[in-house]
Amino acid sequence: MKLTVIGHWGGYPKAGEASSGYIVEHDGFRLLIDCGSGVLSRLQTHFPVSQLDAVILSHYHPDHVADIGVLQHALLIQSFLGTKKKLPVYGHREDEQGFRSLAYRDVMEGIEYKGDSSVSVGPFTISFVKTRHPAPCYAMRIEADGKVLYYTGDTSFTESLIPLAREADLLLCECNFYGGMDGSGAGHMTSIDAGRLAHHAGASRLVLTHLPHFGNLQQLVEEAGTVFNGAIELAAMNKEWII
Repeated sequence: MKLTVIGHWGGYPKAGEASSGYIVEHDGFRLLIDCGSGVLSRLQTHFPVSQLDAVILSHYHPDHVADIGVLQHALLIQSFLGTKKKLPVYGHREDEQGFRSLAYRDVMEGIEYKGDSSVSVGPFTISFVKTRHPAPCYAMRIEADGKVLYYTGDTSFTESLIPLAREADLLLCECNFYGGMDGSGAGHMTSIDAGRLAHHAGASRLVLTHLPHFGNLQQLVEEAGTVFNGAIELAAMNKEWII
């Protein structure tokens, strides 16, 4: 399983980059996790839109779904040019308007996932746990061939995240605040929270994402390292990990 960061900024993208978007590949299948602002442009530096096999969304805040509309238009234009494809996009229905917006002509269909079940998407088995965030949001445990990627989506720290994250090979964890701050009201984690989740879950590797637009980002790594002894890295555009 390979993880590639397309975008990793919280709220909005820095110039020339993107907010939340991650490609997970296995056995030739390409799954996009979240589709924030700038993701479609950056994704095309890796492969054509027509080679995307599925999308899954944690929630419907703009920094995670802003490029769904332009992805729909890209698929429509490609269909006029001869590439016929209906792209499945998985999302929850707790925001009915958000879910309904996924279906578009004959090029995109919305498929519901529920928090108390799992879904099979290509070679991946994906399980969910609801996070603590102002909008309904789900963290995801993504498994393939015995390997585990756990993606928190957006959330403040809650112990309910831990069971599904157990022994993750890579924990892709949101980290929108520094250690001395309180992100709970905004529904986001601090660096200390991220390290604590990785520690309690027994994760092998922690990758910090959904990063803030201020401060020294390396400080996030140092702070998370005070509570987690494993490998810690910052997400960065185009960075890849083999899981």
